[in-house]
Amino acid sequence: MVDRRTPEMCEKEAESRASEGPPWPARFRSTSSCSSEGARAPSPADKQPAAPDGGWGWVVLLATILVLALTLAFPSCIGIFYTDLQSQFHANNSETSWVPSIMTAVLHAGGPLCSVLVEHYGCRVTVMLGGLLSGIGMATSSFTQSIGQLYITAGVITGLGFCLSFQPAIAILGHYFVRRRAFANSLASTGTAIGLSTLPLFAHFLLTHMGWRGSFLILGAVLLNCCVCGAVMRPVHQGSKKPNRTRGQPDKIENELSSTGHHRASGKLAAFLAALQKHMAFDLFCSNKRYQIYSIGVTWMMLGFVVPLLYLVPYATSHGMEQNRAALLLSILGLINIFMRPLAGIISELHCFSGKHIYLFSGAVLVNGLSNCICGIGASFSVLLAFVGVYALSMSFIGSLLFQVLMEIVEMPRFPSALGLITIMESVTLLIGPPLGGLLVDSTQEYKYVFYACCCAMVSSALFMGVAFYLLERDERKTMDPPKHAAPLSLDCQYTGITPGSRAVQRSGSETEYITSV
Repeated sequence: MVDRRTPEMCEKEAESRASEGPPWPARFRSTSSCSSEGARAPSPADKQPAAPDGGWGWVVLLATILVLALTLAFPSCIGIFYTDLQSQFHANNSETSWVPSIMTAVLHAGGPLCSVLVEHYGCRVTVMLGGLLSGIGMATSSFTQSIGQLYITAGVITGLGFCLSFQPAIAILGHYFVRRRAFANSLASTGTAIGLSTLPLFAHFLLTHMGWRGSFLILGAVLLNCCVCGAVMRPVHQGSKKPNRTRGQPDKIENELSSTGHHRASGKLAAFLAALQKHMAFDLFCSNKRYQIYSIGVTWMMLGFVVPLLYLVPYATSHGMEQNRAALLLSILGLINIFMRPLAGIISELHCFSGKHIYLFSGAVLVNGLSNCICGIGASFSVLLAFVGVYALSMSFIGSLLFQVLMEIVEMPRFPSALGLITIMESVTLLIGPPLGGLLVDSTQEYKYVFYACCCAMVSSALFMGVAFYLLERDERKTMDPPKHAAPLSLDCQYTGITPGSRAVQRSGSETEYITSV
């Protein structure tokens, strides 16, 4: 029998059913003809149980901390092997610096691919696949015979494994924690700091006793522990994925247009374009001025944010400092981050900074850039210790506010795609930053000019974001003339204002589906 009801009739029928009694269970709604054509698909909140906010979630949180310690902090310990790689492959500073730069760039640029894998296979499988790739990449790096081979093994393969491990590890916390999400994310962010404080010392120990080849082999085995961490990240909602999976617009287009052989090619193209729009935010970049300013500023900031960590150990050892003391500087930087990141999050939540997080973030970027000038004073342990202290303090605020500011600029349903576009843009500057620093060292034979260049990049980025946001808000205050009885609107958000007493409209997306902090 053919159902001749229109989508409007289905919606009215659903509303009348809702007013008469409790809603139908999800398993009965899925078999209705209205649900397949006109009715809106049930939200994820209707399909999945509430997040436990504890229990097995604490095990998942511990696994996330370990994954972040092994992935995000790993590129910084490559500086321990910097001089050994130079002498082994007879490479200059620019050629050697491509190894950590490719690793970091691929780590950030693989976000869209990671999102597709998570959507099809889940966080657990994706994290385990990333751990397998990163372990294989570092293990095979110990057998390379040229610097070009190292670009592929340690750079591309290991970097892609890091990307597939750390992004799903962060995302799954949103499913396990709701009420305690801020606390869980603040604890998870200490994973990077733990890695910064332990990996350099461990890498130096391996280098002293086994050389760089043996060190890479053992580090590859250590990275395989990401597979163990991923194995405990079981999904909150147990059951088959395909029946409960909410099909989005790309799947709908592909199923409709691929039903006949004539339209199969056009259906795949339409599905690809729709998926690209889903996982990227090109329209948001063109329409949202705040997102435009922030993404450009953060991309430019990354040109000088990571480079000092890569050149700190070579700079110290080139002036006669022992390598173990130089590695200790990175460990101290990580220890400061462990204690300061949660404190930075608490400070940013003070009432005096309400609606001003972008200026607090710009100030932290400014201080971080100016701290590089300390390295120009000298290369003694006390001078570099002062640099590490100021750099670590500002780095803690940058890490705590980087995603918080983005959440205030865009709506939560668009946050994953907005974050994906920023990571793609960041990967470009993260890729070219270290080689440009190496080229500067090769031409001047002085490491201090690298820190000066990083200072210029960071300071200019901070001034650009701070001044641009101030001018934008000043222009909006001039054009806006709200009524006196209207509720004040926060200038750092793009959400629709809701007057007191009005009924909020439920969004189609659930906030538990999205990354909230790192």
